[in-house]
Amino acid sequence: MGAVITVVGLGSGDPDRLTLGSLKLLQEAQERYVRTKDHPVVAWLEETGVSFTSFDEVYEAKDDFPSVYEEIVERLIAAAKTAPEGKEVLYAVPGHPMVAEATVKRLQERCPVEGIELKITGGESFLDAAFISLGFDPIEGFQLLDASELSGGRLDPRRHTLIGQVYDEFTASDVKLGLMDIYPDDYPVVVGHALGVTGAEQVIRIPLYELDRIQGYGNLSLVYVPASHDEQLRIRSFERLHEIVTILRSPEGCPWDREQTHQSIRKNLIEETYEVLETIDDDDPDHMREELGDLLLQIMLHSQMEEETGMFTAYDVIQELNEKLLYRHPHVFGNLSAEDAEAALKNWDAMKAEEKRRKGIEPEKLSALSGVPRDLPALMKAYKLQKKAAKVGFDWDSIDGVWAKIEEELAEFKEAVTGGHKAEDQTLELGDVLFSIVNAARYIGADPEEALSMTIAKFVRRFTYVEDKLREAGKTPSDSNLAEMDKLWDEAKSLE
Repeated sequence: MGAVITVVGLGSGDPDRLTLGSLKLLQEAQERYVRTKDHPVVAWLEETGVSFTSFDEVYEAKDDFPSVYEEIVERLIAAAKTAPEGKEVLYAVPGHPMVAEATVKRLQERCPVEGIELKITGGESFLDAAFISLGFDPIEGFQLLDASELSGGRLDPRRHTLIGQVYDEFTASDVKLGLMDIYPDDYPVVVGHALGVTGAEQVIRIPLYELDRIQGYGNLSLVYVPASHDEQLRIRSFERLHEIVTILRSPEGCPWDREQTHQSIRKNLIEETYEVLETIDDDDPDHMREELGDLLLQIMLHSQMEEETGMFTAYDVIQELNEKLLYRHPHVFGNLSAEDAEAALKNWDAMKAEEKRRKGIEPEKLSALSGVPRDLPALMKAYKLQKKAAKVGFDWDSIDGVWAKIEEELAEFKEAVTGGHKAEDQTLELGDVLFSIVNAARYIGADPEEALSMTIAKFVRRFTYVEDKLREAGKTPSDSNLAEMDKLWDEAKSLE
């Protein structure tokens, strides 16, 4: 017989609920360990002569729970390997070994690797006592969460929610803040202490904001959040957004939304994008939040149209994005490293190229200019095309070549205009001038689209000043002369 570790559940805390089989195992074992002695059944057993070696001092020595659990597992494995032939190591844990017991989960992973047989004997879980004391049926919808991993994204208000591992007021405070991402401050919650333990059980019903203001938290404490079908509680969830858009596009939904196609709302996607950009330029977080929502709606509508044809859903879009982010950031989610933004970008480009190969595309055979969206604004498109060409060496050695090209193109443009060339030729020459200016922007590390946007904003600001001053004088630009407006323009310029 090889090394054996037997795990026994001590139940929810009431000695009367300890099973006969578990009691026999506890009494007959020669080498007993317990994760913590802070449990009513342990005290009762020791009074009957069943003693334990506890791991309570490990909690004091380590800085976090994962380190505690790893140390306990290491010690149990070492004890099992050095135990006399034919003798098992017994490890007792509160509640049921398979419910919210991290050390048992780690033993399940480690024991097969270490050649140790692992036996698990159940016990009454704290869930059994919670269902009775709190009076709800888990079949209605139920979720069990760990206080240390609580976040708004894991909460579903439609389900009864039990939150375990609420050891103290600090943990309760974290739980409160996590719940407030979804629930209102005065939402009714329940704190349960020592549920199922005769004479020690406490069920305290309070508004959410008082969760960290009550006493008595310990190893036998939990928080219960009753289920609710108030849709307002789901207003922050992506699932609710998906439902709303689905309803809008349904036969019973909005006639306008139902009639739209990809083409009919194509321009909306562009307009909403530019409205987001405007809030960024204005450094206006409140409007940015609103406009980002409008942009997200466009994405949801396009996704919903495809869901209706069976091609893909919004969740497929999210899946593909998540997979792309994970794959293209090997320096974050993999084994590569990136010391700076340039190195991170190289990793991104390398993984992007690898993705193409997996799709049967050979990046080496593609044009150096591929990958630039056809419908980008012309100034932005010129900038991206020039950057791609420069990457493969099609570029001037210095900015001197750029200046010469600007002068050349400007002279040709001037000749086309003053020489009375065809309008089409004049337009083409103007395009050449603009394209050469983009090269200058690239050389100084400026985005020409942003540069022009800044100049436009400056022009609007100064011209508005001119209009305001003329209005104060009872005039408009139409009934004033250029000299007068130029003077006000210079005033606006001096104020910047």
